[in-house]
Amino acid sequence: MYQTVSHVLFDMDGLILNTEELYTIGFENIASRYGKKFTFELKCKIMGQQTREFAKMIIEGLDLPLTVDEFIVESREIFNELFPNCKVLPGVEKLIHHLHNSKIPIGLATSSSKESYELKTQKHQDLFDLFPYRTWGSSDPLCLVFEDSLNGVLAGRAGGYAGGDFPDTRLDRSLAVEAGATLVLSSMEDFRPELFGLPPYLH
Repeated sequence: MYQTVSHVLFDMDGLILNTEELYTIGFENIASRYGKKFTFELKCKIMGQQTREFAKMIIEGLDLPLTVDEFIVESREIFNELFPNCKVLPGVEKLIHHLHNSKIPIGLATSSSKESYELKTQKHQDLFDLFPYRTWGSSDPLCLVFEDSLNGVLAGRAGGYAGGDFPDTRLDRSLAVEAGATLVLSSMEDFRPELFGLPPYLH
């Protein structure tokens, strides 16, 4: 028996959809144009990264005569054809429907851009509509984290969240800023919700 959980968070590429296979096909295609071979070792290094990051690594790893922008243009042409034909992997649809019907909160977190997500999911929209919470690699932070510790701020920023820090007054505030705090205040009384697009207090 494992630890009981109350929420489930899903990755998309290679977990829900067979897009990792399609990425391999696309990158092999580009590499072969320049007499290079896209290896599984290189693929393992780029998995989970966002577009400009993996483009840079592939260019450097294969010594391709391309800029990052040129690589992105070439790959986009290929993936615009491949992604609409991706398939849901075995067992995934059953599990997502089961969790949804059981009212277990589920979310989707992917490093894919929203544009790429839409290409990949266009034939599976009914399935992806079951996710009430979705975040993409191109998304702005979905959540604001309130913290009073530097470690808490660091953890929040690592998760891609905006962070409000309310440190002990004896703490050097510059340390909170260096840790990535979006906003540093002395008291919650000073917080203005509208700064983060939230409804303002009614006076």
